[in-house]
Amino acid sequence: MPNTQKKVSALIITYNEIGYIQQCIESVLFADEIIVVDSYSTDGTYEYLVNHPKVKVIQHPFSNFTAQKAFTLKQATNDWVLFLDADEVVTKKLQSEIITTINSNSDNVAYWFYRKFMFQNKPLNFSGWQTDKNYRLFRKSKAQFSDKKIVHETLEVEGSSGIFKEKLIHYCYKDYKDYKGKMLKYGRLKAKEAFYREKKFTYLLMVTKPLWKFFNHYFLRLGILDGKKGITISYLNAIGVLEYCKELKRLEKKNGLAYYLVMP
Repeated sequence: MPNTQKKVSALIITYNEIGYIQQCIESVLFADEIIVVDSYSTDGTYEYLVNHPKVKVIQHPFSNFTAQKAFTLKQATNDWVLFLDADEVVTKKLQSEIITTINSNSDNVAYWFYRKFMFQNKPLNFSGWQTDKNYRLFRKSKAQFSDKKIVHETLEVEGSSGIFKEKLIHYCYKDYKDYKGKMLKYGRLKAKEAFYREKKFTYLLMVTKPLWKFFNHYFLRLGILDGKKGITISYLNAIGVLEYCKELKRLEKKNGLAYYLVMP
Protein backbone atom coordinates (compact mmCIF):
# COMPACT_ATOMS: atom_id res chain seq x y z
CA MET A 1 0.00 0.00 0.00
CA PRO A 2 1.24 3.54 -0.77
CA ASN A 3 2.40 5.73 2.11
CA THR A 4 -0.38 8.27 2.68
CA GLN A 5 1.07 9.92 5.75
CA LYS A 6 0.96 13.71 5.65
CA LYS A 7 4.27 15.53 5.52
CA VAL A 8 5.44 18.20 7.95
CA SER A 9 8.06 20.94 7.65
CA ALA A 10 10.08 21.93 10.72
CA LEU A 11 10.89 25.66 10.70
CA ILE A 12 13.36 27.49 12.95
CA ILE A 13 14.91 30.96 13.03
CA THR A 14 18.37 31.47 14.51
CA TYR A 15 20.97 34.01 15.51
CA ASN A 16 23.98 32.86 17.54
CA GLU A 17 22.26 29.74 18.92
CA ILE A 18 25.21 27.33 18.97
CA GLY A 19 24.47 26.42 22.58
CA TYR A 20 20.93 25.31 21.74
CA ILE A 21 20.46 24.54 18.06
CA GLN A 22 22.07 21.09 18.01
CA GLN A 23 19.54 19.49 20.37
CA CYS A 24 16.68 21.34 18.68
CA ILE A 25 17.66 19.94 15.26
CA GLU A 26 18.16 16.43 16.65
CA SER A 27 14.64 16.51 18.09
CA VAL A 28 12.99 17.30 14.73
CA LEU A 29 14.79 14.82 12.48
CA PHE A 30 11.46 13.04 12.06
CA ALA A 31 10.19 15.98 9.96
CA ASP A 32 10.10 15.63 6.17
CA GLU A 33 12.12 18.82 5.78
CA ILE A 34 13.98 21.09 8.19
CA ILE A 35 14.40 24.72 7.18
CA VAL A 36 16.40 27.17 9.26
CA VAL A 37 16.57 30.89 8.53
CA ASP A 38 19.68 32.36 10.10
CA SER A 39 20.27 36.10 10.52
CA TYR A 40 24.03 35.95 9.96
CA SER A 41 25.22 34.21 13.12
CA THR A 42 28.86 34.70 14.15
CA ASP A 43 29.24 31.92 16.75
CA GLY A 44 29.37 28.84 14.51
CA THR A 45 25.58 28.34 14.23
CA TYR A 46 25.55 28.85 10.46
CA GLU A 47 28.56 26.56 9.93
CA TYR A 48 26.88 23.81 11.96
CA LEU A 49 23.65 24.15 9.98
CA VAL A 50 25.19 24.36 6.52
CA ASN A 51 27.11 21.13 7.19
CA HIS A 52 24.09 19.23 8.50
CA PRO A 53 22.87 16.79 5.82
CA LYS A 54 19.18 17.12 6.71
CA VAL A 55 18.99 20.89 7.12
CA LYS A 56 18.30 23.56 4.51
CA VAL A 57 19.70 26.84 5.86
CA ILE A 58 18.97 30.28 4.42
CA GLN A 59 20.60 33.49 5.60
CA HIS A 60 18.26 36.46 5.79
CA PRO A 61 18.69 39.82 7.58
CA PHE A 62 16.68 40.25 10.79
CA SER A 63 14.38 43.25 11.16
CA ASN A 64 11.91 41.87 13.71
CA PHE A 65 10.53 38.51 14.84
CA THR A 66 7.27 38.73 12.90
CA ALA A 67 8.95 39.60 9.60
CA GLN A 68 11.57 36.89 10.05
CA LYS A 69 9.02 34.21 10.86
CA ALA A 70 6.74 35.29 8.01
CA PHE A 71 9.69 34.96 5.60
CA THR A 72 10.55 31.54 7.03
CA LEU A 73 6.97 30.30 6.71
CA LYS A 74 7.04 31.06 2.98
CA GLN A 75 9.98 28.67 2.54
CA ALA A 76 8.02 25.59 3.67
CA THR A 77 6.96 23.19 0.91
CA ASN A 78 4.47 21.28 3.10
CA ASP A 79 1.13 22.52 4.41
CA TRP A 80 1.69 21.27 7.97
CA VAL A 81 4.48 23.18 9.68
CA LEU A 82 6.11 22.77 13.07
CA PHE A 83 7.53 26.18 13.98
CA LEU A 84 10.04 26.12 16.83
CA ASP A 85 12.41 28.49 18.56
CA ALA A 86 16.05 27.39 18.50
CA ASP A 87 16.03 26.75 22.26
CA GLU A 88 13.05 24.37 22.14
CA VAL A 89 13.20 20.58 22.04
CA VAL A 90 10.55 18.06 20.92
CA THR A 91 10.40 15.01 23.19
CA LYS A 92 9.80 11.52 21.80
CA LYS A 93 6.28 11.48 23.23
CA LEU A 94 5.52 14.88 21.69
CA GLN A 95 6.94 13.67 18.39
CA SER A 96 4.50 10.74 18.41
CA GLU A 97 1.61 13.06 19.26
CA ILE A 98 2.53 15.37 16.37
CA ILE A 99 2.64 12.53 13.83
CA THR A 100 -0.61 11.01 15.09
CA THR A 101 -2.36 14.40 15.08
CA ILE A 102 -1.53 15.52 11.55
CA ASN A 103 -2.62 12.13 10.22
CA SER A 104 -5.91 12.11 12.13
CA ASN A 105 -9.30 13.21 10.85
CA SER A 106 -9.46 16.22 13.14
CA ASP A 107 -10.85 19.48 11.75
CA ASN A 108 -8.31 21.53 13.74
CA VAL A 109 -5.91 23.55 11.61
CA ALA A 110 -3.59 24.69 14.42
CA TYR A 111 -2.44 23.46 17.82
CA TRP A 112 -1.28 25.14 21.01
CA PHE A 113 1.72 23.69 22.81
CA TYR A 114 2.34 24.12 26.52
CA ARG A 115 6.01 24.50 27.34
CA LYS A 116 8.16 23.17 30.17
CA PHE A 117 10.74 25.81 31.00
CA MET A 118 14.29 24.86 31.89
CA PHE A 119 16.59 27.06 33.96
CA GLN A 120 19.93 25.78 32.70
CA ASN A 121 19.16 22.04 33.11
CA LYS A 122 16.62 22.28 35.93
CA PRO A 123 12.85 22.79 35.57
CA LEU A 124 11.38 26.22 36.24
CA ASN A 125 7.94 25.28 37.49
CA PHE A 126 6.43 28.69 38.29
CA SER A 127 7.64 32.31 37.89
CA GLY A 128 4.79 33.11 35.48
CA TRP A 129 5.63 30.44 32.91
CA GLN A 130 3.38 27.65 34.20
CA THR A 131 0.45 28.67 31.96
CA ASP A 132 2.52 29.69 28.93
CA LYS A 133 1.38 28.24 25.62
CA ASN A 134 2.05 29.04 21.97
CA TYR A 135 1.00 27.94 18.53
CA ARG A 136 3.70 25.62 17.23
CA LEU A 137 1.95 23.22 14.81
CA PHE A 138 -0.40 24.54 12.13
CA ARG A 139 -1.41 24.39 8.49
CA LYS A 140 0.43 26.98 6.41
CA SER A 141 -2.63 27.51 4.21
CA LYS A 142 -4.79 28.42 7.23
CA ALA A 143 -2.52 30.72 9.24
CA GLN A 144 -0.38 33.82 8.98
CA PHE A 145 1.63 36.01 11.33
CA SER A 146 -0.07 39.27 12.25
CA ASP A 147 1.79 42.39 11.14
CA LYS A 148 0.51 44.25 14.22
CA LYS A 149 3.25 42.89 16.49
CA ILE A 150 7.01 42.73 15.96
CA VAL A 151 7.92 40.78 19.12
CA HIS A 152 6.04 37.87 20.73
CA GLU A 153 4.49 37.45 17.33
CA THR A 154 0.82 36.53 16.98
CA LEU A 155 -0.50 33.83 14.66
CA GLU A 156 -3.85 34.51 12.99
CA VAL A 157 -5.66 31.23 12.36
CA GLU A 158 -8.58 30.54 10.01
CA GLY A 159 -10.32 27.61 11.66
CA SER A 160 -10.46 25.66 14.90
CA SER A 161 -7.51 24.99 17.21
CA GLY A 162 -6.55 22.20 19.59
CA ILE A 163 -4.16 21.84 22.51
CA PHE A 164 -1.45 19.20 22.78
CA LYS A 165 -1.16 17.00 25.83
CA GLU A 166 2.63 16.62 25.75
CA LYS A 167 4.79 19.64 26.52
CA LEU A 168 7.56 21.23 24.50
CA ILE A 169 10.85 21.59 26.40
CA HIS A 170 12.06 25.20 26.42
CA TYR A 171 15.65 25.91 27.49
CA CYS A 172 14.93 29.54 28.27
CA TYR A 173 17.90 30.22 30.54
CA LYS A 174 21.45 29.22 29.57
CA ASP A 175 23.21 31.76 31.77
CA TYR A 176 22.66 35.22 33.27
CA LYS A 177 24.27 37.17 30.42
CA ASP A 178 22.38 35.28 27.72
CA TYR A 179 18.94 35.70 29.32
CA LYS A 180 19.57 39.35 30.17
CA GLY A 181 20.54 39.98 26.55
CA LYS A 182 17.28 38.43 25.37
CA MET A 183 15.21 40.52 27.79
CA LEU A 184 16.94 43.74 26.73
CA LYS A 185 16.40 42.92 23.05
CA TYR A 186 12.72 42.11 23.61
CA GLY A 187 12.31 45.31 25.61
CA ARG A 188 13.69 47.47 22.81
CA LEU A 189 11.56 45.77 20.17
CA LYS A 190 8.42 46.11 22.29
CA ALA A 191 9.21 49.81 22.77
CA LYS A 192 9.46 50.25 19.00
CA GLU A 193 6.11 48.50 18.62
CA ALA A 194 4.55 50.72 21.32
CA PHE A 195 6.06 53.87 19.77
CA TYR A 196 4.42 53.17 16.42
CA ARG A 197 1.13 52.67 18.27
CA GLU A 198 1.63 56.15 19.73
CA LYS A 199 2.00 55.03 23.33
CA LYS A 200 3.69 57.64 25.48
CA PHE A 201 6.58 57.46 27.94
CA THR A 202 6.06 58.72 31.50
CA TYR A 203 8.36 58.60 34.51
CA LEU A 204 5.51 57.05 36.49
CA LEU A 205 5.46 54.21 33.95
CA MET A 206 9.23 53.83 34.27
CA VAL A 207 8.98 53.41 38.04
CA THR A 208 5.82 51.32 38.41
CA LYS A 209 5.94 48.99 35.38
CA PRO A 210 9.23 47.18 36.24
CA LEU A 211 8.23 46.94 39.91
CA TRP A 212 4.87 45.45 38.95
CA LYS A 213 6.57 42.98 36.59
CA PHE A 214 8.79 41.67 39.38
CA PHE A 215 5.94 41.57 41.93
CA ASN A 216 3.64 39.78 39.50
CA HIS A 217 6.12 37.08 38.49
CA TYR A 218 7.72 36.53 41.88
CA PHE A 219 4.70 36.71 44.16
CA LEU A 220 1.44 36.43 42.18
CA ARG A 221 2.80 33.93 39.63
CA LEU A 222 4.59 32.01 42.40
CA GLY A 223 8.19 32.62 41.39
CA ILE A 224 8.95 32.47 45.10
CA LEU A 225 8.42 28.69 44.88
CA ASP A 226 11.28 28.44 42.36
CA GLY A 227 13.77 29.69 44.97
CA LYS A 228 16.83 31.51 43.65
CA LYS A 229 15.83 30.68 40.08
CA GLY A 230 12.54 32.54 40.63
CA ILE A 231 14.31 35.64 41.95
CA THR A 232 16.70 35.68 38.99
CA ILE A 233 14.01 35.23 36.33
CA SER A 234 11.64 37.75 37.92
CA TYR A 235 14.43 40.32 38.24
CA LEU A 236 15.60 39.90 34.64
CA ASN A 237 12.03 40.12 33.36
CA ALA A 238 11.72 43.41 35.24
CA ILE A 239 15.01 44.59 33.70
CA GLY A 240 13.48 43.92 30.28
CA VAL A 241 10.50 46.13 31.14
CA LEU A 242 12.83 48.88 32.36
CA GLU A 243 14.67 48.69 29.04
CA TYR A 244 11.31 49.01 27.27
CA CYS A 245 10.65 52.26 29.15
CA LYS A 246 14.13 53.63 28.44
CA GLU A 247 13.88 52.81 24.75
CA LEU A 248 10.42 54.35 24.47
CA LYS A 249 11.80 57.54 26.02
CA ARG A 250 14.76 57.50 23.61
CA LEU A 251 12.49 57.03 20.58
CA GLU A 252 10.26 59.92 21.63
CA LYS A 253 13.29 62.16 22.15
CA LYS A 254 14.80 61.15 18.81
CA ASN A 255 11.52 61.71 17.00
CA GLY A 256 11.03 65.09 18.68
CA LEU A 257 14.54 66.20 17.71
CA ALA A 258 14.00 65.09 14.12
CA TYR A 259 10.77 67.09 13.97
CA TYR A 260 12.54 70.16 15.37
CA LEU A 261 15.35 69.92 12.83
CA VAL A 262 12.97 69.82 9.83
CA MET A 263 10.71 72.61 11.01
CA PRO A 264 10.71 75.62 8.60
